[in-house]
Amino acid sequence: MLLLDLTLPTPAENLALDEALLDAAEGEKSPQEVLRFWESDGPVVVLGRSSKVAEEARLDECQAAGVPILRRCSGGAGIVAGPGCLLYAVVLSYELRPELRSLDRAHCFVLSRLREALLPLCADVQIRGTSDLALGEQKFSGNSLRCKRNHFLYHGTLLYDFDLSLLGKYLGTAPRQPTYRHERSHREFVTNLPLSSTELKQTISHAFGASQPLQTWPTEQLHTWVPQRTLQADGNQRPRKHPR
Repeated sequence: MLLLDLTLPTPAENLALDEALLDAAEGEKSPQEVLRFWESDGPVVVLGRSSKVAEEARLDECQAAGVPILRRCSGGAGIVAGPGCLLYAVVLSYELRPELRSLDRAHCFVLSRLREALLPLCADVQIRGTSDLALGEQKFSGNSLRCKRNHFLYHGTLLYDFDLSLLGKYLGTAPRQPTYRHERSHREFVTNLPLSSTELKQTISHAFGASQPLQTWPTEQLHTWVPQRTLQADGNQRPRKHPR
């Protein structure tokens, strides 16, 4: 598996690169699997593909603080990322792993691999809900996926030194809550892993067998997706722009 540890200048570019890597893999003649890491240098709200902006983001707070609101290509609820939140993305091949065409198996495959890798470093790592990882009853990782014909993108968050107060400041109440949340607030429900970014990257890279650096990344596809990931201050999607 190829490895890309790359943070681009803006959150929109970083989010779009996940999708561009999926598109690039689809365009290859042979299966191409990639693991990527990135981390935003400031707070950013990222909504799921079908999220309702007015419900899941606190628009006034985000606008006042200059916090961008983006929409990812995958499903799930809104999240806040920023310093202390490592984001990962893995593009996997259906040709190499045909059993993962089942969504339940895809979730189980990635989350089980992450859990097994983290358990020697953090006791009580558990898979909870549909696509969460938790330390006991507190979530530290939310995940979602996007499927195409020959590959799928699985990506998510790993909190390790994140300012948890930002969750309640910039996010509304999640419309869909896993049973184990028990109606707790964002701050009560979420926690950080007691690990560093370097430890997480090394552990996850080893778990996926990702060691060969990806030498080039899809800049043209990236420019196609950036405008579609960005929301205006009123919560509407920006119009699509032609790729450069």
